Amino acid sequence: MTLSQLDRVRAALDSVINSRTGQGVLASSMIDQLSVDAGSGEASFTFLLRRDDPATLVRAARQALIAAGLPQPRITVVDPAGPPKTTHGAPQSAQAGVPAPTPMEVPGIGKVIAISSGKGGVGKSTVTVNLAVALADSGYRVGIIDADFYGPDLPRMFGIYEKPMTQNGRILPLEAHGVKLMSIGFMIDRDAPAIWRGPIITKILQQFLHDVAWGELDFLLCDMPPGTGDAQLSLVQQVMVSGAVIVTTPQEVSVGDALRGAKMFERVNVPVLGVVENMSGFIDPATGMRHDLFGAGGGARLAEELGVPLLGQVPLQAGLVDAADRGEPIVSAAPTSAAAVILREVAALVRQRVMTSGVSLPILE
Repeated sequence: MTLSQLDRVRAALDSVINSRTGQGVLASSMIDQLSVDAGSGEASFTFLLRRDDPATLVRAARQALIAAGLPQPRITVVDPAGPPKTTHGAPQSAQAGVPAPTPMEVPGIGKVIAISSGKGGVGKSTVTVNLAVALADSGYRVGIIDADFYGPDLPRMFGIYEKPMTQNGRILPLEAHGVKLMSIGFMIDRDAPAIWRGPIITKILQQFLHDVAWGELDFLLCDMPPGTGDAQLSLVQQVMVSGAVIVTTPQEVSVGDALRGAKMFERVNVPVLGVVENMSGFIDPATGMRHDLFGAGGGARLAEELGVPLLGQVPLQAGLVDAADRGEPIVSAAPTSAAAVILREVAALVRQRVMTSGVSLPILE
């Protein structure tokens, strides 16, 4: 170990400011047992994260060290008021005493955004597809991973059912509406049941992240399955996730499940960018009147409880489902419709929110 290596680590850590103390995490006495390997330069330390500290500080510290040209650090996160909470990215693994994989950035990919909820049937895929197309229409380079391995909807929603080709040992993503696509649905028969165990899901997701020739992307959106299981944990263990968008419908049963999904991302230090309320109300095409078929206000209550913005309320709309079944996202099929306008606004807000969480992207609009 050399003094210069240790000094570089200290400087990088203290560049991360804790809003609670107004000082860097080192000056705030949040770093304990700091050491640097003499050969690799890898830093290892215990991060003392109180419950009233921003959970994103751990990710910010990791990114600061990487930005300083230092190797991925080894971090143990501990609540000083209680027993160890988790190591970054894998609470179950940490509690079992098994070292968790260290999440890494994928070369060429800018921001990885998870579109998630705790409940199925709330429209995560619809939101994902339309956000991706809206971002692509704004000039950004966008890809989607269909991580819902049990019910892959991406092929139908883009109207593409061909199998992807390979080149130089890498999978070539398919493309539609200016968006690069990868789904297990492209690789299995349309009527084949997806029966996957956890380790297989982890392996497939790893291949989709690292063995697909994505090229240069500004955004990679991940359409997550319902719940808080293997796919979600595998994603945050394998790649640096810039943020999560939580999708819900207005009724309380959906909001409760979505809250658990959001808390999972907070637990593994992934910032929640905001909430999208889907199926927010039905717009009568004849009268223009709004009817709240599934209740009202659930998305706003969830956003308030999480302390994040309500990004948008997407109404039920005649023709939206038919367009999706034809492989035509509503932002393209009916760009002036109420749902399309709101989804484009949500895309702009997501872009703005994620640009404040790390390295900025160019403003193209």
